[in-house]
Amino acid sequence: MIDDDHPIGRRLGRRELLGLLGIAGGGLLFGSIATTVSGGKEYLPLPNLPSCVVKPELTEGPYFVDEQINRSDIRSDTVSGKIKEGSLLEVEFRVSQVSRTECKPLSGAMVDLWHCDAQGIYSDVRDWQLDTTGQKFLRGYQLTNENGIAKFTTVYPGWYPGRAVHIHFKVRANNHDFTSQIFFDESLTDKVHAGNTYQKSGRGRTRNERDGIFRQSGNQLTLNLTETEKGHQAVFEIGLYL
Repeated sequence: MIDDDHPIGRRLGRRELLGLLGIAGGGLLFGSIATTVSGGKEYLPLPNLPSCVVKPELTEGPYFVDEQINRSDIRSDTVSGKIKEGSLLEVEFRVSQVSRTECKPLSGAMVDLWHCDAQGIYSDVRDWQLDTTGQKFLRGYQLTNENGIAKFTTVYPGWYPGRAVHIHFKVRANNHDFTSQIFFDESLTDKVHAGNTYQKSGRGRTRNERDGIFRQSGNQLTLNLTETEKGHQAVFEIGLYL
């Protein structure tokens, strides 16, 4: 696969963030968010908000296809029915709408998930190396319920040259899009990728610290996974300004 290290997303600037929060000064309470200021990073104080947190927006990359496949279990190819092999991964998104004083569960938001398989291959794309046009595996969306929750069953992603292990997601609500990526603890990836399903030839995977897109995440986009009898699971909370 080709390298998708080409950022198109952005963090909120200081003026934009404070404007959205309705803060004239930037009162010191607790919490912070990484913003881009003159090409560098600045961690701004956030007001005393509940637990949902604004996350950095990151590049969509070249492999988003708006398939409109409404499903929670995204492991199978909808054409052939074949289920992708790999370590089971269950991710629960908890999406909130942020205001100055509270975070309310955001119902009816469309959460898209897409990522490569254990061998680093995306479905329904064509590049210089592979053509998977017409295949539709490891892609799908869910609408958040009344509690702002969307659940997905998938497999732990593999790797391809130039990128750390990651999953793409996009949240669409109220005519707004928010696109970013989630990452994984390297020691856990070492363990999972030791399995036969993930074995492949090549120079080896790019680790988080060497991935330019991961470095834009401010360490806010790494999943906190817990082990289950069948694989791993995680809850990922995100607050959006709409």
